[in-house]
Amino acid sequence: MEYTGSQYIGEFVDGRMEGEAEYILPTETKYVGEMKDGMFHGQGTLYFPSGSRFDGIWEKGLVVKGTYTFSDGLQYDAKNWHYCDSYDRRFYTEICYGLKPAGISQLTNMDPPRKIPPGYYDCGDGFYNPITRIVKDYRNRFLRNADDDEHEWIIRTCRKGWDETMGHKPKL
Repeated sequence: MEYTGSQYIGEFVDGRMEGEAEYILPTETKYVGEMKDGMFHGQGTLYFPSGSRFDGIWEKGLVVKGTYTFSDGLQYDAKNWHYCDSYDRRFYTEICYGLKPAGISQLTNMDPPRKIPPGYYDCGDGFYNPITRIVKDYRNRFLRNADDDEHEWIIRTCRKGWDETMGHKPKL
């Protein structure tokens, strides 16, 4: 664990992690559940720093089945997923609490939306600096370096931390 930066709180059997335990990754994602032979095995839950969670059944380190729940309580359902699809583009909070009056837009599921630092983009799990190509979480902790594909996607689709004039620009 000292090499990976992870932390284990639980029992050992023959030098292997086994039984009910907590396993905390360096990203602060935490697994709480059953371990066997050093792997997730049985029922367990992954708690993510964003507040979301994955409740699952694991077999030899691999998930067999499970349910992902977003931090706002929305549960992902692969068969009956109707959230923000081509037929209904409302955010989950709009489904739960209703739409805003005409002329007042809701830009994200969080209302009011996060304030984005100038020069950065909000890419959903943190802020992206296009100059350094680094994504940091909303508490300013390093998440990852963006590759070329992610960089292009963020530039093309994510909210910016600055205003731009759209359409006709008057001559001065």
